[in-house]
Amino acid sequence: MEENKHEEVVEQSKQAIQEDAKGLWEKIKKFILELLDFRDDTDHEATIEAIKNDISIQGATAWILVCSIFVASIGLNANSTAVVIGAMLISPLMGPILGVGMSIAINDIDTLRKSLTNLATMIVLSLLTAFLFFFLFPLREETSELLGRVRPDIRDVLIAFFGGLALIIARTKKGTIASVIFGVAIATALMPPLCTAGYGLAIGNFDYFLGAMYLFTINTIFIALATFLVLKLLGFTMIRYVNSAKRKRIARIASVIAFLVMIPAVFTFIGVYRESVISVNYNKFLKTKVLDNPNLWLQRENIDVSNKTINLFFNGDVSDATESFLKNELKSFSKIDSYHLVINENKARSVDRVVDAYDRAVAELDEKDNIIKGLHMEIDDLKKTIASLNQRIEQDALDRDKNSIPFNKISKEAKIRFNDIKEISLAKVLSSSDFIKADTTTVISIKWNKKLADSSIVKNEKELKSWIEKELKTKNLQIERK
Repeated sequence: MEENKHEEVVEQSKQAIQEDAKGLWEKIKKFILELLDFRDDTDHEATIEAIKNDISIQGATAWILVCSIFVASIGLNANSTAVVIGAMLISPLMGPILGVGMSIAINDIDTLRKSLTNLATMIVLSLLTAFLFFFLFPLREETSELLGRVRPDIRDVLIAFFGGLALIIARTKKGTIASVIFGVAIATALMPPLCTAGYGLAIGNFDYFLGAMYLFTINTIFIALATFLVLKLLGFTMIRYVNSAKRKRIARIASVIAFLVMIPAVFTFIGVYRESVISVNYNKFLKTKVLDNPNLWLQRENIDVSNKTINLFFNGDVSDATESFLKNELKSFSKIDSYHLVINENKARSVDRVVDAYDRAVAELDEKDNIIKGLHMEIDDLKKTIASLNQRIEQDALDRDKNSIPFNKISKEAKIRFNDIKEISLAKVLSSSDFIKADTTTVISIKWNKKLADSSIVKNEKELKSWIEKELKTKNLQIERK
């Protein structure tokens, strides 16, 4: 009987725990849904109206586009990231792209035609503006900002897609989040690829042109695709046509194009990833096995990925043992373990480098000697100038007051007579023994060499006092020891 009661209690406890766990899970689920659900915070009509208003390119929008293209081209030419970012912020290119995605999502064929027409116009105008700038501008160096837009990969697809998601979500929110729109404009970088394409046309490099246009196409398609998906998720009302199959056909075409664009981007990403891994292992091999070896003098190096060959050029001799060591160590680095290592020696160059290094060292020493001599001369001139100034100051003091003390003269001669003096100071002190008449006493404080014996110090002080009294023509002199 007691066992049955115990089992019932255990069973009730289990059921209570299960119910609590179920309740906790429901609360977590509800919290997550409320956190991520943005369907209740959207304004369908305002979103459609705002996107439609940004599609047109007429009037001021066209001039804003031209100006932004010029700014972006200048930033790319000057290799200035800040200037390029500024051009992205003022660019109106995002409007027609959102219009394409929205019109497909709501089956608005008229808006789709208008969006594609304005987008094509913007692209042509942008390419023409960038072409004219780079064709007429005399400075056309291949900067890193330009070269960074000629080889897209899978990361550009992801940036465009998630940037488009953030942008359309911000657009559909009641009270558009401007900072999100600006951030997406910077992240997706629609302007620089068009400017780079114009640069490729200006210099006749069609690889640059095609690569940049491919990157721009990726950004355009996936921003439009993200817009399409979000508006579908939010259940925007579709415009009804008699021929509804047309809308479905356009949606399928957009999906197929996005998929076809993504395939080569994936292969590009895989290729870049492989090259990056090879580069990392190659640089590590050079650093740990070649450059850190004090017995090796590496002149230059190169790696041929297509032929799987590594060429190392050394100054001086490379022993057979060292060559075997390098080839064996190369096998321990993944991704380059199958590469053929070629060792090249340059004995004559080694001697030339040593001679050059010696000549440079001698020249540097001569130059330093000349600098030191010049500094010594300047120091001597300063000493003479200071001495002259001190003499002039003392002479002026003597002219004003016949009882003034020529301290500079006294201190120099005292050091000559008594070499063990380390420091000397001289002052006039007023004193009175009857508290009626004040007498002037000359007090000289002396700091002697610590190694000097007391008996010698006493003797020197007597001689010093006698000599100074004669120089100053006074009997009222007092010597103090520091």
